[in-house]
Amino acid sequence: MEPMDIVGKSKEDASLPKATMTKIIKEMLPPDVRVARDTQDLLIECCVEFINLISSESNEVCNREEKRTIAPEHVLKALGVLGFGEYIEEVYAAYEQHKIETMQDSLKGGKWSNGAEMTEEEAVAEQQRMFAEARARMNGGAVAPKQPDPDPSLES
Repeated sequence: MEPMDIVGKSKEDASLPKATMTKIIKEMLPPDVRVARDTQDLLIECCVEFINLISSESNEVCNREEKRTIAPEHVLKALGVLGFGEYIEEVYAAYEQHKIETMQDSLKGGKWSNGAEMTEEEAVAEQQRMFAEARARMNGGAVAPKQPDPDPSLES
């Protein structure tokens, strides 16, 4: 692959997080095995090249099917075309696991949820409180303390 094969970017621009890759490399080896820094760099470059290869072939598969978006199925077909057919089952299993985990995360409320459900009234009250705090900060005033939620059992 030529240095400019990655759409508009040079090879030096495409990389993987070094700390994460180093952690993965170390986790895959026995604890008594050390890996030279040059070797870690080489392994990271191999991973980048592998991703480029799979991406490129997936794009070719996608184009042959006259699609505009690379789908997981295109990646699986690309693995087969490139001679990595023995990994298709394992990759597919990882993909299915990822879908399950993603679905579970979205059911939990996503990254902004704190796990507690709020009624619409509570959400509006919290929003108003936060707006008031922001206005006070913007105006250089003191922030009003958070008012305790009224106990619904005391209201009649």
